[in-house]
Amino acid sequence: MFPALSRKVYGKDLVYFDNAATSQRVQSVIDEWNRINAESNANIHRAVHRLADEATQVYEQARDAVKDFLNAAAREEIVFTSGTTAAVNLVAFSYGETFVSEGDEIIVTEAEHHSNIVPWQMMCRRKGAVLKVLPVDESGHLELDKLDDLISPKTKMMAVTHISNVLGIVNPVKDIISKCHERGVPVLVDGAQGAVHCKVDVQDLDCDFYVFSGHKLYAATGTGVLYGKKRWLDAMPPYMGGGEMVGTVTFKETTYAPLPMKFEAGTQNFASAATLKQAIEFINLLNDSKLEEYYNAVRDYLLDAFMSDGRIRLYGVPCGTNDEKIPLFSFTVDGVHHEDLALILDKMGIAVRSGQMCAEPLMDRYGVTGMLRVSVAPYNTMEEAVYFVKCLNKAIDMLI
Repeated sequence: MFPALSRKVYGKDLVYFDNAATSQRVQSVIDEWNRINAESNANIHRAVHRLADEATQVYEQARDAVKDFLNAAAREEIVFTSGTTAAVNLVAFSYGETFVSEGDEIIVTEAEHHSNIVPWQMMCRRKGAVLKVLPVDESGHLELDKLDDLISPKTKMMAVTHISNVLGIVNPVKDIISKCHERGVPVLVDGAQGAVHCKVDVQDLDCDFYVFSGHKLYAATGTGVLYGKKRWLDAMPPYMGGGEMVGTVTFKETTYAPLPMKFEAGTQNFASAATLKQAIEFINLLNDSKLEEYYNAVRDYLLDAFMSDGRIRLYGVPCGTNDEKIPLFSFTVDGVHHEDLALILDKMGIAVRSGQMCAEPLMDRYGVTGMLRVSVAPYNTMEEAVYFVKCLNKAIDMLI
């Protein structure tokens, strides 16, 4: 079902524990991408010939699949992008152009990926606005008791991660959204990890924007989704200009296409975007209580292994039940460099992430230069988890 997982690395079976960076492709995604390129390769939304019609249909069918996946109110609220980064940049620019003025404020959290920090910094610099930060505590939870004091009449947006790509803690985004809305502040949720690990209902959350990437969700690379409430998207100017996002064009004036085309300028990555439908169909197959129980057992085993080893410092520790945390574990070992550990594990056939995880402010908060991250997907097994713990102990013993 996942061809890459059958390969060997240095003569050993691959154990792929870098799923938070990108997931492996399910065979149905690979087949659909190949089929479109082989049989229906034509530019979408333009020509009337058969190939163009076929390509357009699969692209728009994927939009309908994403709409249902997120429970959006309308398909016009689903905009395809190249990924989470592009989606955040689109909102930061277009929303900022219309609704942010000099002296206004934007709130982000200390747990954000660079992609949910830098676009807001750029917008603040351009508009003369101020970026404010909600901190995290030692265990990796947002210090929500400080949010009320951060929000002011000048606050124009809060951007918050659903689940940190470093800490793995599921943030109470519904409560955050409700608190912000009470003060008239819209909220963008970075769902790059949340869309993978949580059942997302944007109407129930009542978020104003929700963004995620396809490549972390078993779909092809170069795909992303921006969900936005229609009233916001209607009021925001286009992010890019070009073909297909226009109504009429003269040298005097240009009018814009209706949603979602207004935000999809130029030739889209239609073959990859279309695979979101197959990826979502696969995710729907995972909605099984026995699979969930097994998945949680792998998480609990790894969490216990990290927590019980005095040499390991784990970042992102659940304060209540283990359900506060997804199977994503970032850690350091005193006296051992994270990249040395990663290289040794790689020789043992285990793929993990080392470095700053595109979250340098969070590294600064914990006083480290980098971490090692293990992130598990439903296709990973308990046997792989046991093998990883055995290899990690061996690697640590080699380096201490």
